[in-house]
Amino acid sequence: MNPNQEPRTRTRLRYRKVGPIRFTSHRDVARIWERSLRRTGLPVAMTEGFSPRAKLHFGLALATGYESDAEYLDVDFKGDDVAADEVWSALVDVLPDGMSVTGAVVLGPKVMSLQQAVTLCEWDVELFGVTPDDLARWVEQVRGAATLMVTRERKGRQTTDDLAPQVHALEVGEPTNRGVRLSAALSTQPRAVRPTELLAAHEPVYRPVLVRRTRQWIEQDGARLEPLDVGAAPAQHTLVGVQ
Repeated sequence: MNPNQEPRTRTRLRYRKVGPIRFTSHRDVARIWERSLRRTGLPVAMTEGFSPRAKLHFGLALATGYESDAEYLDVDFKGDDVAADEVWSALVDVLPDGMSVTGAVVLGPKVMSLQQAVTLCEWDVELFGVTPDDLARWVEQVRGAATLMVTRERKGRQTTDDLAPQVHALEVGEPTNRGVRLSAALSTQPRAVRPTELLAAHEPVYRPVLVRRTRQWIEQDGARLEPLDVGAAPAQHTLVGVQ
Protein backbone atom coordinates (compact mmCIF):
# COMPACT_ATOMS: atom_id res chain seq x y z
CA MET A 1 0.00 0.00 0.00
CA ASN A 2 1.12 3.55 -0.71
CA PRO A 3 2.23 4.98 2.69
CA ASN A 4 0.24 8.14 1.93
CA GLN A 5 -2.92 6.24 1.04
CA GLU A 6 -5.71 5.98 3.59
CA PRO A 7 -6.20 2.41 4.92
CA ARG A 8 -9.22 0.61 3.47
CA THR A 9 -11.28 -2.44 4.41
CA ARG A 10 -13.17 -4.35 1.73
CA THR A 11 -16.13 -6.38 2.96
CA ARG A 12 -17.97 -8.95 0.88
CA LEU A 13 -21.70 -9.30 1.54
CA ARG A 14 -24.06 -12.08 0.53
CA TYR A 15 -27.70 -11.07 0.38
CA ARG A 16 -31.18 -12.24 -0.64
CA LYS A 17 -33.53 -10.49 -3.05
CA VAL A 18 -37.01 -12.06 -2.93
CA GLY A 19 -40.63 -11.05 -3.29
CA PRO A 20 -41.90 -7.93 -5.09
CA ILE A 21 -38.48 -6.28 -4.95
CA ARG A 22 -37.34 -8.77 -7.60
CA PHE A 23 -38.88 -6.38 -10.14
CA THR A 24 -36.28 -3.75 -9.18
CA SER A 25 -33.58 -3.34 -11.82
CA HIS A 26 -29.88 -3.88 -11.18
CA ARG A 27 -29.26 -0.13 -11.41
CA ASP A 28 -31.98 0.63 -8.87
CA VAL A 29 -30.60 -2.06 -6.55
CA ALA A 30 -27.27 -0.23 -6.66
CA ARG A 31 -29.05 2.95 -5.56
CA ILE A 32 -30.77 1.05 -2.74
CA TRP A 33 -27.38 -0.10 -1.49
CA GLU A 34 -25.95 3.42 -1.65
CA ARG A 35 -28.86 4.82 0.37
CA SER A 36 -28.87 1.95 2.86
CA LEU A 37 -25.15 2.17 3.54
CA ARG A 38 -25.42 5.94 3.97
CA ARG A 39 -28.13 5.39 6.59
CA THR A 40 -25.89 3.06 8.60
CA GLY A 41 -23.38 5.84 9.26
CA LEU A 42 -20.52 3.46 8.50
CA PRO A 43 -17.38 5.02 6.97
CA VAL A 44 -17.98 3.96 3.36
CA ALA A 45 -15.14 4.95 1.00
CA MET A 46 -16.14 7.32 -1.79
CA THR A 47 -14.92 7.90 -5.31
CA GLU A 48 -13.18 11.16 -6.15
CA GLY A 49 -14.42 13.81 -8.53
CA PHE A 50 -17.36 16.20 -8.88
CA SER A 51 -20.03 13.61 -7.95
CA PRO A 52 -18.51 11.17 -5.45
CA ARG A 53 -20.22 7.79 -5.12
CA ALA A 54 -19.87 4.96 -2.64
CA LYS A 55 -17.20 2.46 -3.67
CA LEU A 56 -19.35 -0.59 -4.37
CA HIS A 57 -18.29 -3.58 -6.48
CA PHE A 58 -21.18 -5.72 -7.70
CA GLY A 59 -21.09 -9.30 -8.90
CA LEU A 60 -23.05 -10.78 -11.79
CA ALA A 61 -26.16 -8.76 -12.57
CA LEU A 62 -29.47 -10.45 -11.74
CA ALA A 63 -32.13 -10.11 -14.41
CA THR A 64 -35.12 -7.98 -13.44
CA GLY A 65 -37.90 -10.28 -12.20
CA TYR A 66 -35.53 -12.98 -10.91
CA GLU A 67 -35.24 -13.79 -7.20
CA SER A 68 -32.01 -14.79 -5.50
CA ASP A 69 -30.71 -16.40 -2.33
CA ALA A 70 -27.11 -15.67 -3.27
CA GLU A 71 -26.28 -12.17 -4.49
CA TYR A 72 -22.89 -10.64 -3.68
CA LEU A 73 -21.50 -7.16 -3.20
CA ASP A 74 -18.06 -5.87 -2.18
CA VAL A 75 -17.98 -2.60 -0.21
CA ASP A 76 -14.91 -0.48 0.52
CA PHE A 77 -14.74 1.20 3.94
CA LYS A 78 -12.33 3.81 5.25
CA GLY A 79 -9.90 2.53 7.85
CA ASP A 80 -8.70 -0.95 8.69
CA ASP A 81 -10.88 -1.73 11.70
CA VAL A 82 -14.36 -2.20 10.19
CA ALA A 83 -15.54 -5.68 11.21
CA ALA A 84 -17.88 -7.85 9.16
CA ASP A 85 -20.33 -8.33 12.05
CA GLU A 86 -20.48 -4.55 12.51
CA VAL A 87 -21.46 -4.10 8.86
CA TRP A 88 -24.01 -6.89 8.99
CA SER A 89 -25.65 -5.59 12.18
CA ALA A 90 -25.85 -2.04 10.84
CA LEU A 91 -27.68 -3.17 7.70
CA VAL A 92 -30.39 -5.22 9.43
CA ASP A 93 -32.85 -2.34 9.89
CA VAL A 94 -32.08 -0.22 6.83
CA LEU A 95 -32.58 -2.56 3.87
CA PRO A 96 -36.06 -2.67 2.28
CA ASP A 97 -38.44 -5.62 2.55
CA GLY A 98 -37.23 -8.53 0.46
CA MET A 99 -33.52 -7.72 0.81
CA SER A 100 -31.46 -9.08 3.70
CA VAL A 101 -27.79 -9.82 4.35
CA THR A 102 -27.11 -13.52 4.99
CA GLY A 103 -23.33 -13.50 5.25
CA ALA A 104 -20.35 -11.17 5.42
CA VAL A 105 -16.58 -11.44 5.37
CA VAL A 106 -13.66 -9.02 5.37
CA LEU A 107 -11.45 -9.66 2.35
CA GLY A 108 -7.71 -9.78 2.20
CA PRO A 109 -5.70 -7.81 -0.37
CA LYS A 110 -5.71 -8.44 -4.13
CA VAL A 111 -8.89 -10.52 -4.29
CA MET A 112 -10.27 -11.08 -7.79
CA SER A 113 -13.48 -9.21 -8.57
CA LEU A 114 -16.75 -11.10 -8.31
CA GLN A 115 -17.52 -10.67 -12.00
CA GLN A 116 -14.20 -12.28 -12.92
CA ALA A 117 -14.15 -14.94 -10.23
CA VAL A 118 -17.64 -16.49 -10.31
CA THR A 119 -17.78 -19.28 -12.88
CA LEU A 120 -21.02 -21.15 -12.13
CA CYS A 121 -24.53 -20.39 -10.87
CA GLU A 122 -27.25 -22.72 -9.65
CA TRP A 123 -30.89 -21.96 -10.36
CA ASP A 124 -34.39 -23.08 -9.40
CA VAL A 125 -37.01 -22.46 -12.08
CA GLU A 126 -40.74 -22.92 -11.52
CA LEU A 127 -42.67 -23.80 -14.68
CA PHE A 128 -46.43 -23.66 -15.20
CA GLY A 129 -48.44 -25.72 -17.68
CA VAL A 130 -46.04 -28.67 -17.93
CA THR A 131 -46.18 -32.10 -16.30
CA PRO A 132 -43.19 -33.69 -14.52
CA ASP A 133 -43.05 -36.40 -17.22
CA ASP A 134 -43.00 -33.82 -20.04
CA LEU A 135 -40.27 -31.85 -18.30
CA ALA A 136 -38.24 -35.02 -17.68
CA ARG A 137 -38.33 -35.81 -21.40
CA TRP A 138 -37.28 -32.25 -22.22
CA VAL A 139 -34.38 -32.47 -19.74
CA GLU A 140 -33.21 -35.76 -21.29
CA GLN A 141 -33.27 -34.23 -24.76
CA VAL A 142 -31.38 -31.14 -23.66
CA ARG A 143 -28.73 -33.25 -21.91
CA GLY A 144 -28.26 -35.28 -25.09
CA ALA A 145 -28.23 -32.37 -27.51
CA ALA A 146 -24.96 -31.81 -29.36
CA THR A 147 -25.71 -28.08 -29.61
CA LEU A 148 -28.14 -25.66 -28.03
CA MET A 149 -28.11 -22.61 -30.25
CA VAL A 150 -29.65 -19.34 -29.10
CA THR A 151 -29.62 -15.84 -30.58
CA ARG A 152 -28.96 -13.07 -28.07
CA GLU A 153 -28.65 -9.32 -28.34
CA ARG A 154 -25.82 -7.44 -26.71
CA LYS A 155 -25.04 -3.76 -27.14
CA GLY A 156 -27.35 -3.56 -30.13
CA ARG A 157 -25.81 -6.54 -31.93
CA GLN A 158 -27.26 -10.01 -32.32
CA THR A 159 -25.01 -13.00 -31.75
CA THR A 160 -25.68 -16.75 -31.98
CA ASP A 161 -24.15 -18.87 -29.22
CA ASP A 162 -24.06 -22.55 -28.34
CA LEU A 163 -25.18 -23.02 -24.74
CA ALA A 164 -24.56 -26.78 -24.60
CA PRO A 165 -21.03 -26.56 -23.12
CA GLN A 166 -22.33 -24.27 -20.37
CA VAL A 167 -25.00 -26.63 -19.01
CA HIS A 168 -23.32 -28.45 -16.12
CA ALA A 169 -26.40 -29.97 -14.47
CA LEU A 170 -30.09 -30.16 -15.26
CA GLU A 171 -32.79 -32.12 -13.45
CA VAL A 172 -36.46 -32.11 -12.53
CA GLY A 173 -37.07 -31.04 -8.95
CA GLU A 174 -39.98 -31.45 -6.57
CA PRO A 175 -43.40 -30.17 -7.74
CA THR A 176 -44.58 -26.83 -6.34
CA ASN A 177 -48.10 -25.51 -5.73
CA ARG A 178 -47.79 -23.60 -9.01
CA GLY A 179 -46.18 -26.18 -11.26
CA VAL A 180 -42.94 -28.10 -11.71
CA ARG A 181 -39.44 -27.12 -10.59
CA LEU A 182 -36.38 -27.34 -12.83
CA SER A 183 -32.92 -27.21 -11.22
CA ALA A 184 -29.95 -26.10 -13.32
CA ALA A 185 -26.24 -25.35 -12.92
CA LEU A 186 -25.10 -22.98 -15.66
CA SER A 187 -21.69 -21.55 -16.47
CA THR A 188 -21.00 -17.82 -16.43
CA GLN A 189 -18.09 -18.04 -18.87
CA PRO A 190 -17.54 -16.79 -21.53
CA ARG A 191 -20.92 -15.15 -20.92
CA ALA A 192 -23.44 -15.96 -18.22
CA VAL A 193 -26.40 -18.10 -19.30
CA ARG A 194 -29.83 -17.07 -18.08
CA PRO A 195 -32.32 -19.89 -17.40
CA THR A 196 -34.80 -18.25 -19.77
CA GLU A 197 -32.20 -18.47 -22.55
CA LEU A 198 -31.75 -22.18 -21.89
CA LEU A 199 -35.52 -22.71 -21.93
CA ALA A 200 -35.69 -21.01 -25.33
CA ALA A 201 -32.87 -23.10 -26.83
CA HIS A 202 -34.84 -26.35 -27.25
CA GLU A 203 -38.43 -27.12 -28.23
CA PRO A 204 -40.91 -26.99 -26.66
CA VAL A 205 -40.13 -23.56 -25.22
CA TYR A 206 -41.26 -23.30 -21.61
CA ARG A 207 -41.94 -20.01 -19.82
CA PRO A 208 -41.15 -19.80 -16.11
CA VAL A 209 -43.44 -18.59 -13.35
CA LEU A 210 -40.46 -17.79 -11.12
CA VAL A 211 -36.67 -17.96 -11.46
CA ARG A 212 -34.41 -17.94 -8.39
CA ARG A 213 -30.62 -17.98 -8.23
CA THR A 214 -29.74 -20.29 -5.35
CA ARG A 215 -25.92 -20.44 -5.36
CA GLN A 216 -22.88 -18.89 -7.00
CA TRP A 217 -19.57 -20.71 -7.19
CA ILE A 218 -15.93 -19.92 -7.78
CA GLU A 219 -14.07 -22.91 -9.21
CA GLN A 220 -10.44 -23.28 -8.11
CA ASP A 221 -8.16 -26.31 -8.49
CA GLY A 222 -11.11 -28.60 -9.16
CA ALA A 223 -13.10 -27.41 -6.13
CA ARG A 224 -16.22 -25.27 -5.97
CA LEU A 225 -15.98 -22.48 -3.41
CA GLU A 226 -18.61 -20.08 -2.18
CA PRO A 227 -17.54 -16.45 -2.78
CA LEU A 228 -17.42 -15.75 0.97
CA ASP A 229 -14.76 -18.47 1.29
CA VAL A 230 -12.39 -16.96 -1.27
CA GLY A 231 -9.86 -14.35 -0.24
CA ALA A 232 -11.02 -13.90 3.35
CA ALA A 233 -8.78 -12.03 5.76
CA PRO A 234 -7.62 -13.71 9.02
CA ALA A 235 -10.42 -15.34 10.99
CA GLN A 236 -10.71 -12.66 13.68
CA HIS A 237 -11.89 -10.21 11.01
CA THR A 238 -14.48 -12.44 9.36
CA LEU A 239 -18.03 -13.55 9.82
CA VAL A 240 -19.79 -16.09 7.64
CA GLY A 241 -23.55 -16.24 7.93
CA VAL A 242 -26.33 -18.68 7.18
CA GLN A 243 -25.58 -21.07 4.33
